[in-house]
Amino acid sequence: MEKDIFLPTLHWFAMTNTFSGSWGEFRFMAKPNVIMATPKEVDFDQSTIDCEFWHGKLCYELSEMEGKETFPLTEEGRLAMKAWLEEHI
Repeated sequence: MEKDIFLPTLHWFAMTNTFSGSWGEFRFMAKPNVIMATPKEVDFDQSTIDCEFWHGKLCYELSEMEGKETFPLTEEGRLAMKAWLEEHI
């Protein structure tokens, strides 16, 4: 079976939304660190997404993280995060 984790669009993260997902017992949490250039514009050069993963049936708060990585808040960073997660399933 092909590994294909769903991640929301870059806009989702730019709006400061956290995203959690899973593939079987593989779980992950992605949290953006959004820096604003102006009150209405995101500074994509300074913004990042922190992503952590774990295996098991327990929620984030009750689990021990197995990996953590920070990615740029760009489309390339989003795709790199997806590839990184799929490597660890």
